[in-house]
Amino acid sequence: MVRARPRDKARTRVRTRTRMVLALATLLAFVCALLLDGYLHAEIGNDARVHRSHPSRTVPDRLRKGGPVITFDRRGKATEHSIPAKTIALTFDDGPDPRWTPKILQVLHRHKVPGTFFVLGQMVVRHPDLVRRMRNAGHEIGVHTFSHVDLSYQDQGRMDRELAQSQLALAGAAGISSSLFRAPYASKVRAIDDRTWPVQQHVGAKGYISAFVDTDSEDWQRPPVKEIVQNATPDGKKGASVLFHDAGGNRSRTVKALGRYIDQMKKKGYSFTTITGALGARSANHPAQTARVWEGRALIWAAGLTHNALPALVAMLGLVGISVIGRLLLMVVLAWWHRRSRERRRWMRVQQVDDPVSVIVPAYNEKECIANTLNSLAASTHPIEILVVDDGSTDGTADIVEAMALPNVRVLRQQNAGKPAALNRGIAHARHELIVMMDGDTVFEPTTIRELVRPFADPRVGAVAGNAKVGNRNRLIGAWQHIEYVMGFNLDRRMYDLLRCMPTIPGAIGAFRRRALLDAGGMSADTLAEDTDITIALHRAGWQVVYQEHARAWTEAPGTLGQLWKQRYRWSYGTMQALWKHRRSLIDRGPSGRFGRVGMPLVVLFQVITPLCAPLIDLFTLYGVIFIDPVRSLLAWGALLMVQLLGAAYAFRLDRERYRALAVLPLQQIAYRQLMYLVLLHSCVTAATGALLPWQKLKRTGEVDTPRAPEAVR
Repeated sequence: MVRARPRDKARTRVRTRTRMVLALATLLAFVCALLLDGYLHAEIGNDARVHRSHPSRTVPDRLRKGGPVITFDRRGKATEHSIPAKTIALTFDDGPDPRWTPKILQVLHRHKVPGTFFVLGQMVVRHPDLVRRMRNAGHEIGVHTFSHVDLSYQDQGRMDRELAQSQLALAGAAGISSSLFRAPYASKVRAIDDRTWPVQQHVGAKGYISAFVDTDSEDWQRPPVKEIVQNATPDGKKGASVLFHDAGGNRSRTVKALGRYIDQMKKKGYSFTTITGALGARSANHPAQTARVWEGRALIWAAGLTHNALPALVAMLGLVGISVIGRLLLMVVLAWWHRRSRERRRWMRVQQVDDPVSVIVPAYNEKECIANTLNSLAASTHPIEILVVDDGSTDGTADIVEAMALPNVRVLRQQNAGKPAALNRGIAHARHELIVMMDGDTVFEPTTIRELVRPFADPRVGAVAGNAKVGNRNRLIGAWQHIEYVMGFNLDRRMYDLLRCMPTIPGAIGAFRRRALLDAGGMSADTLAEDTDITIALHRAGWQVVYQEHARAWTEAPGTLGQLWKQRYRWSYGTMQALWKHRRSLIDRGPSGRFGRVGMPLVVLFQVITPLCAPLIDLFTLYGVIFIDPVRSLLAWGALLMVQLLGAAYAFRLDRERYRALAVLPLQQIAYRQLMYLVLLHSCVTAATGALLPWQKLKRTGEVDTPRAPEAVR
């Protein structure tokens, strides 16, 4: 509640924007990594179409009957070139592959034979060391496009990108460029038709040498080794450009056939060379420009980082899925157990605490809500005194309270010092041992306080958490928060109650023993989540903290995305502060260490790690729908949604809420979860930078004006 000076506010806005930029940059980096990895694995931009033969009316006959190499002069005239007699140019397509390319390189090295490798840019980026190994061994490297698409179906822009990206990959991997090209799905020159000829003309106009084949080993069909050798053998003494593959599947037979083929052809008097070597021309590989080399290295480094990070993210996705489902099942099972244990003991019926209660209402500019709050307290069926601590309000809140002239209401005025200070002052002036704390925008039912203090019949209980419910649930944002309160807050409070490690007594409704508060050191201003801070401190002081679901409070939830962001940002960052402050609870012994042993790990897992990683589910689902398998992706997401819907339905049944509110649950999972992720990411950045965040007052409307009776389940 402490008001900030204008200069401090300006600095806070700058720091907030900076942290927001960092948070969004982190999200953008993840999305870019996912897209880059998908592109490198042909999941993005993949076009599996392969053209069938077309007429060849526009293709010069001399080319279709000529040699396997075609060059173009500056005027666009094409010239065919043949491989000299008794000369073999071994060519390998689709690599480099980390398993098969090294074995093929070993065979070539053992036989002292050069080869020409037509590489895919996406494979070069993923395995640059193999390209360097090819280059260092004296082999020739050609371009086979970046993603192995049939260029006859692509426009000139896509063709240019395929070539440019391949050159960038070669520059980064080996510091070279290449003027040698082979189109995917290309075979012999006689197969050039009216659909593929424009591709050759476009590539030739850019200065590329197009290489086709004379003999195809057809190793991609995995025939027997003997047949591979036979398919690759040219007729008579003809020279040949011979096609093999060093990637694209199991190439074990190719490796075996290659050594046998080389030996056989050498015995026939054949020599081996590269494509340009067979033409008597200079090598098609040239040093790349320095700028291109560094651009290519940046691409390879990014791909390497992505390659290493994505498996971890996929594993994290699995853990998140297990965690989400496991948490839900754990909450449902323990909530059922909690309800059954309460029914067996029937403690809520037999226990009765008649001691009077002091109700503390800290107020800062609550003119819209304070009258509704006090009127609801005035209707209480339990004996109470009410202390309104006005924390320097500037809107006349204290004057409104005094003008109401309600019995048993005292107003304590103080300069603006913050909510913890206001609560501590209320504790100091309270007349009774039992103290209830609530927010100035919350209303109680007439029986709320009587139900809330029942657990104090047990002298070991130091504090009680009530059941906070959203009063303004008629709009979409309120409905989302209503689901969150019932399912995410109150359902897990049953779980924590059963495990005896309640992490938070909500500021909207909580009851305390004065002695317990004094043992815990009172309300602290060390964190922004004073409710979580005091709850953990009570655990560490040896007191029990329990949940009373029948004590209902109706609070006004934020009505805009901006207000919601501010509230949840403060909550999540304050929770992190409280966990860090009480980190030594992990080594506390005895009953006081139970929160550290049980509660702390659960809070970190379920309130920090899992929500921070939960959007992976939606991002991977969206990625799968767009680029992989939409049906399977949507079915998996739908199955997870159904599990959450069933869990939410059970939570609504326990709280006796109407099921119709769950109609907005799918949209909540899509939109609301992303918002909460950004809030949590923002909080993590704030925590990592060690920044301080002032308490932010939310704008209230006073919509929640009267206590509401529990709704019947429908």
